[in-house]
Amino acid sequence: MYDRIFQFLNRFFKTSTIFKWMFNIAPMYRRSCGRLTYVSDDILRVDVKLPLTYRNRNYVGTMFGGSLFSATDPIYMIQLLQILGKDYVVWDKRSTIHFIRPAHADAWACFKFSQEEIDQIKSDVSEKGEIDIVKKVQITDARKKEMVFSEVEKTIYISSKSFFKEKRRKRQKLKS
Repeated sequence: MYDRIFQFLNRFFKTSTIFKWMFNIAPMYRRSCGRLTYVSDDILRVDVKLPLTYRNRNYVGTMFGGSLFSATDPIYMIQLLQILGKDYVVWDKRSTIHFIRPAHADAWACFKFSQEEIDQIKSDVSEKGEIDIVKKVQITDARKKEMVFSEVEKTIYISSKSFFKEKRRKRQKLKS
C-alpha cells in the first residue's frame, strides 16, 4: 500500500519530501512519538527528533526506552530501500539498544550513509549476492550531541532481488 502511494506522489513531489511526509503520518511510526525533521534530497541523511512528552514519559519522568527504540527502528531499512531501489531486498535482521543514561529531554538521532558506503554495498551484493551490514546511531540531547542517551546497533540484510528469489525458490523446493 505505502509503495503505491509513494509511486503516485513521486509524480508531483521530491522523493525526500514524500519520505519525510509518509513517515510522519504513518500510524505505526506516529505511535513512537518520533518525527523526521530533515531528509536530504539524496536520502543519505535523515534526522529524527523524539520530543519528551506525556505520551512517552515513564514512571520516573524520563523517556520510555521503547520510544527511543521504536523511533529509530525502521529508519535505516527504509532509507536503504529508497536509496538502492527496486532491484534490492533489504531487511532488518537484528537490533540492539544500549541505554547509556536516562533521556530527560528531547532526543535526536542522525542516520547517515555516505555515497562510498552505498557504492560498497552495491559492489558487495553484486559479488556475493547477499550481505549483512552493521550501522550504529546515537540518540543524543538536542542537536549539540553533548549527552548520549543511548546507542542503537542495527544489522541489515541486503541482497539482489534475483538472488533472494532464487534462494527462496530453493528453500521451497527442499521443503516439498
